[in-house]
Amino acid sequence: MASALVRRGWGAPPRSWCRGLRRQEDPVLERYFKGHKAAITSVDFSPSGKQLATASWDTFLMLWNCKPQARAFRFVGHKDVVTSVQFSPHGNLLASASRDRTVRLWIPDKRGKSSEFKAHTAPVRSVDFSADGQFLATASEDKSIKVWNMFRQRFLYSLYRHTHWVRCAKFSPDGRLIVSCSEDKTIKIWDTTNKQCVNNFSDSVGFANFVDFNPNGTCIASAGSDHTVKIWDIRVNKLLQHYQVHSGGVNCVSFHPSGHYLITASSDGTLKILDLLEGRLIYTLQGHTGPVFTVSFSKGGELFSSGGADAQVLLWRTNFDDLNCKDMIKRNLKRLHFDASPHLADIYPRTPHPHEGKIETIEINPKLEVIDLQTSPPVVDVLSFDSTTTTDTTTVRTLADKSEEISGYFLNPSLLSTECCPTALKKKTEDVSDFPSESQRSIPLALTDALEHIMEQLNVLTQTVSILEQRLTLTEDKLKDCLENQQRLFNVIQHKS
Repeated sequence: MASALVRRGWGAPPRSWCRGLRRQEDPVLERYFKGHKAAITSVDFSPSGKQLATASWDTFLMLWNCKPQARAFRFVGHKDVVTSVQFSPHGNLLASASRDRTVRLWIPDKRGKSSEFKAHTAPVRSVDFSADGQFLATASEDKSIKVWNMFRQRFLYSLYRHTHWVRCAKFSPDGRLIVSCSEDKTIKIWDTTNKQCVNNFSDSVGFANFVDFNPNGTCIASAGSDHTVKIWDIRVNKLLQHYQVHSGGVNCVSFHPSGHYLITASSDGTLKILDLLEGRLIYTLQGHTGPVFTVSFSKGGELFSSGGADAQVLLWRTNFDDLNCKDMIKRNLKRLHFDASPHLADIYPRTPHPHEGKIETIEINPKLEVIDLQTSPPVVDVLSFDSTTTTDTTTVRTLADKSEEISGYFLNPSLLSTECCPTALKKKTEDVSDFPSESQRSIPLALTDALEHIMEQLNVLTQTVSILEQRLTLTEDKLKDCLENQQRLFNVIQHKS
């Protein structure tokens, strides 16, 4: 059976699969991180795996050290919910997206210097670096994807074809493609060379909350609002696997670097690990109280982290086959082009996987086994003051006024814990020690007001330019159609004459 899997193109199965599941190889919860005051929206490991960045509804980014008792840094700069965070491939930059319509680039150290990008005209939902770190893709509720040059820190171009909010956009491993998902119930593949949509997957049941490429760039996985996880082969435009393992909307997925496993986060309060070689569910992890909004493997695959409505960040150890994972990572890094299109008989498995009544899965509830792993490292506030923006802590929103706003952003609001309700959070925010006082400001208030006014005017200009750009694109498309029609008419007339 193992040799058959190799022939089908999935690569050698891990030794743990060949031996069968053993208890010492089960994932284990290592640590809790507590510091955010509201739901966690995004997590990402640094390339070295020594740091973890998190984004939250409390408008802050936090940078955690995986080393016990090390200080955590809280970055203050965004003025609304931070929706996405990601390290650059070299680990020297940290990108974040926010509902304040901006994207920020941070230097992930105690100084916390940052620069601000403004081109979107609506909340920004995701950020993603290309594998070489030269480009950044951002997805927004203004129905567009924008690509930025990181060397010059300039806007390059926009991708317009979605007809509703764009929830996520990700580069392929080789940077030649971008995949995006939208509430218009489509998943689109874009060619970064000609800036055109080259493929389109549609789902009439629900929309995808999150989408990403597998490590070798041949497949994409989508996290569905209809409780499903789907894996598509972009070489033959076929649905390969269809999992129905959650009882709530799936908010995020993350591929293990080997490409053999996929972990999912859902509003049903659980994480699930899927074995893509066997096409089945192998683990159900219960550690959060309420919806889980985000999950991510570390770059080496030995760790993964999750966050959700309970404002907790959980750090897990996978205990998968390390040697096999390293081999697969090296193999994927050497890949410079897509594999040849497989024969239909080589696609495995070829049928949906509802997993109803399966008894092989293992449920892990760390709260039943771990007495106290919760740690609260000392938190240092890092304020961002730069040439392009200022931060007035009196205007920083610590939470949306209504829990319905959180439910509108994610799914299944009934699972939100009482710890994340507005009343409880307002009580927590009364602790003024979490915010810098007026005497701690490094910029006078009058100068801050003047800079704020200038930024408001620049924001208006940026939005105007973005709208004009969109209209120009539409005009160019119409003009192209007119010229094509004129050419057809000319050819018909010439043919008749």
